[in-house]
Amino acid sequence: MDIGLLTCGSGRPLLLIHGGMGRLERWEPMWQLLTDQWRVTAMDRRGRGTSGDSEPYLGSKESADIAHVAAALAHEHGGAIDVFAHSIGATFALGAAASAAFRRLALYEPPGPLTVAGGWVNRVSALVSEGQTGRAAFSFLTEIIGLSAEQVQSLRDSPRDMDVLPIVAATIEREARALTEVDLVSAAQKVTSPVMLLLGSRSPHWAHEITGSLADNLASAHVVTLPNQGHEAIDHAPGLVLHELEIFFNN
Repeated sequence: MDIGLLTCGSGRPLLLIHGGMGRLERWEPMWQLLTDQWRVTAMDRRGRGTSGDSEPYLGSKESADIAHVAAALAHEHGGAIDVFAHSIGATFALGAAASAAFRRLALYEPPGPLTVAGGWVNRVSALVSEGQTGRAAFSFLTEIIGLSAEQVQSLRDSPRDMDVLPIVAATIEREARALTEVDLVSAAQKVTSPVMLLLGSRSPHWAHEITGSLADNLASAHVVTLPNQGHEAIDHAPGLVLHELEIFFNN
């Protein structure tokens, strides 16, 4: 199965792994900032964009995809690579870290079972099966990500490079169910690379709880709280995120 990649820039290799409601274009707000300093490769996760897919869907396959891309980049560059992953992409990157060629790993609020607790998976699955992908996306953005209705409306009104609803219809249910089976603590305990955990001060409670748990179980963890930010600082404060990446990856 093919995994689509986009590479630009020069310098030390950096792999980007996007979250749930997007594909590699998701990194557009930070792209120029990152490619000015690193040889950046963004990957389309399976089932979207330029990447293929296979059945049955498993979260472990997502982690294996990341490990395979990291191995290819490490071979190309002659050494372990750095990784920056957002949301569920960070969850799968954590799962890959035990076997992947990662030098350093920056994770922005990886979700887990706590994120989708309280019957949300069944509710969103029902919406998708009924063809109500707009309501499913709204539920995700408000109940899981913590956006207000006004913020969601602002997203709807803003220019978009792509329509996220096909992505929601194809992937939101399967990825939500994958999160119910993730063992973040076990994954964290297998990681030997240094890890930076990025956390928005205004992010949902699950992000704070999971970040704290990961920090307690990683061999080398550094938590950075982004002031006045939520789950989407890569959109709203790209310069702030870049600053923390510079400190961490250039260490």
